[in-house]
Amino acid sequence: MFRGHTLGSANRCRVAISTRRVSISFDMLGTIAALAREGRLARYLADSAWRTGRARIAQMGRDLPGWQLRTGEKRGSAVGKTKRGKGTKWMVLVDGQGLPMGVRLESASPSEVNLAEATVAEVRVPRPRGRPRQKPKRIIADRGYDSDPLRERFKKRGIELIAPYRKNNKRRRYEDGRKLRRCKRRWIVERTNAWLGQFRRLLVRHEHLLSIYYAFFYLACFWITLRRHF
Repeated sequence: MFRGHTLGSANRCRVAISTRRVSISFDMLGTIAALAREGRLARYLADSAWRTGRARIAQMGRDLPGWQLRTGEKRGSAVGKTKRGKGTKWMVLVDGQGLPMGVRLESASPSEVNLAEATVAEVRVPRPRGRPRQKPKRIIADRGYDSDPLRERFKKRGIELIAPYRKNNKRRRYEDGRKLRRCKRRWIVERTNAWLGQFRRLLVRHEHLLSIYYAFFYLACFWITLRRHF
């Protein structure tokens, strides 16, 4: 007998069977709390069961790897496939001292030829008067930028692209040995890439959003500029 409610012998078997299928720590305490809403014991036991459940969940989370707890797909913006895996391509345009002037971060899948014009558009060289300068006189690049249509498009904008032809390219309309001597100074941009590679936050990308990765990249360029001037 509980609070004036009798329990007959015919119903005892049913109750005994049903109690085997419920959880003692959650379902039974929930029933007790519903029956004794004014009692303190039920609330105390219910709180204890809730804390026990939280501890069990936390303990289970420690045993599982992090990638199993994330339901979303592991990828980010501007991440593409390469021969070695996945990554983000750095497109950096530097001056004669190796200081970054234009930066473009894109997926690693597109070629450099398709990203060259977008990288030049990022250049903003301030002037004492007027708008910032965006058109360099010449651009020295490697064989990855070997493309006559790209040379013609740059030429229309007043920019000279100096890039050696690939070995398998037999049609060399714009090849000039005197201008190709400038390619010996390409070590300057390679040195800048090495400086950027010293920042571990850039070398291994951990950011899902491209804007955050851009922020760290600009911060690294700012640090390189300060280090060269001071």
